[in-house]
Amino acid sequence: MQEMSCDKKMTHEDYMKEALKEAKKAYLKNETPIGAVAVFEDKIIARAHNLRETKQDSTMHAELQVIQKACKKLGIWRLEDVSIYVTLEPCVMCAGAMIQARVKNVFYGAKNDRFGAHQGAIHLFDVSFNHQVNIKGGILEEECSSLISSFFKELRLKS
Repeated sequence: MQEMSCDKKMTHEDYMKEALKEAKKAYLKNETPIGAVAVFEDKIIARAHNLRETKQDSTMHAELQVIQKACKKLGIWRLEDVSIYVTLEPCVMCAGAMIQARVKNVFYGAKNDRFGAHQGAIHLFDVSFNHQVNIKGGILEEECSSLISSFFKELRLKS
């Protein structure tokens, strides 16, 4: 796994660009193009992209994989100082995992009106659990949304 470290401090947009690189890997595998990176102490410690079709496993979302990799890298399950950047608003399953893992921040690109757990179908991040995740959407929203739209448009043309 390649870690990202630079002399200059990376911005939210820089980290989202890295998540987009992961999403593009998924696209090339005919997976829904969603990518994620986990950041700890200003360094990317984990990267992942959707692998549901490849693995034939409905839990192989980018967010779940990046949480697992971050836990392994840090040797802990509490990701209290970790931020996750993901190209699409997390679904309920991924939001639940982020809350359970005590992720500090989640930054996402495109909204997910059908399955999103922040502004979409349900507002799970607003529920008063014992841990609150800071969440913000709209980072490189146009690029993230465009990649997903292109993927589904291409998929429809094939069928």
